[in-house]
Amino acid sequence: MVEGVRRAYGVQAERYIELFGATGQVHVEDLAFITQHLSVRPGAVLDVGCGPGHLTEHLRSLGVDASGIDVVPEFVEHARATHPNGSYALASMDQLPVPGHSVGGILAWYSLIHMPPRALHGALGEFRRALVPGGTLVAGFFDGEHVAPFEHKVVTAWFWPVDEFAARLRAAGFTEVERRQRPAEHGQRRHAAIAAIAN
Repeated sequence: MVEGVRRAYGVQAERYIELFGATGQVHVEDLAFITQHLSVRPGAVLDVGCGPGHLTEHLRSLGVDASGIDVVPEFVEHARATHPNGSYALASMDQLPVPGHSVGGILAWYSLIHMPPRALHGALGEFRRALVPGGTLVAGFFDGEHVAPFEHKVVTAWFWPVDEFAARLRAAGFTEVERRQRPAEHGQRRHAAIAAIAN
């Protein structure tokens, strides 16, 4: 799965960066949700699947000790060039490059969407390993009536009903603290986000 995502986004990297690579292209409600839950956490924040690095840089602009990782070399190269004072590494969410219980927050903004349901528990377990007790996870994903794959413009992605995603978080050792949902609008799919605390 990781190699397929890496190749697919590598091919589309330039176009993706053009469309989504700046905070001005992020929905204002999403930026507020991320800021609310991750700008006040003590300790470092890891942006998992950071893409072009714009959300990592947004958190850094707020004084957060944020760094980013991604499996796509083109994204990491762009992030390093565009935000030279930041820290960006080529790494996978399956094996985060941090010690256990070492980060205060994790941002997984649409970085879990290509993960098949059978693999989600492992990724959430890795997030839980990395977070300090009481650390915050913020995840954004596509809302749907059922857990189901669909043909994303880059590579196959998955819809998740919010209650089902929240149940997966509980099973991995998290407690939900807030959720946001937004209906489909302006040609965009239904959106959901959950903030949860590591138990």
